[in-house]
Amino acid sequence: MPATIIDGKTLAAGVRARVAADAAKIRERWGRPPGLAVVLVGEDPASQVYVRNKRRICDEVGIRSFAHDLPASTTENHLLELIAELNHRSEVDGILVQSPLPAPLAFGKILEAVDPAKDVDGLHPYNLGRMFSGNPLFVSCTPAGVMEMIRSTGVPLAGKKAVVIGRSNLVGKPLAMLLLQAHATVTICHSRTVDLATECRQADVLAVAAGRPNCVLGDWIKPGAVVVDIGTNRVAGALVGDVEFAKARERAGFISPVPGGVGPMTIAELMANTVLAARKKMEATCG
Repeated sequence: MPATIIDGKTLAAGVRARVAADAAKIRERWGRPPGLAVVLVGEDPASQVYVRNKRRICDEVGIRSFAHDLPASTTENHLLELIAELNHRSEVDGILVQSPLPAPLAFGKILEAVDPAKDVDGLHPYNLGRMFSGNPLFVSCTPAGVMEMIRSTGVPLAGKKAVVIGRSNLVGKPLAMLLLQAHATVTICHSRTVDLATECRQADVLAVAAGRPNCVLGDWIKPGAVVVDIGTNRVAGALVGDVEFAKARERAGFISPVPGGVGPMTIAELMANTVLAARKKMEATCG
């Protein structure tokens, strides 16, 4: 029997509904909606699509979106000045700097300039450190979405072998830590892993963020495994994941598609973090 699809679109709709209800309560209690500033530098087509989607979802759930679209020629000083301004604007609860930034801008340096209390992407070193210590302020959006997708399957994580392919600060490392905190036994694989196929075949839960189309073959999947494909690759004009989907579905118990899997969940979790940031700030300043 083919694997059950983990429907990220449906799950994300549920998250957005909760976010919309929370945003309405904030607006009713404190007189204004949560606010998210989205900073886009340059004309990268994929980034433009992502930002449009984020702004559209903001409108849907009742979050005020502040657009800051800057040319690729923007200097580091100018961008840092904008971040400092947004840090101090009371109506801005969350700040998202869309990556990648055009050269020579360094994303890490710009990210560190964001107030951790407004880092709703959950990628500031302060927020990553809190998450690794088990006391998160904001959980990174993609890993948070992946964990919700895994939980939706009903498969308990305690004692399971989880394999994460990819070791980025954006996805792989924080996801591995969240899985560990859920009592899974976690292996992180990457480009220098010896015998990746064997590692995959042992995984009860397999999360793939390699950034290479169809690099995990279908016959690498352990029968009945939960497979979450985090990759987004454009091949011949179509979006495909990192997992050989059709063949993997024949062996897995649950599997996420690309598109329609992790992507919608990432944006939904960003909205959830923005509402959380607004609530924390309002309660601290207004009671």
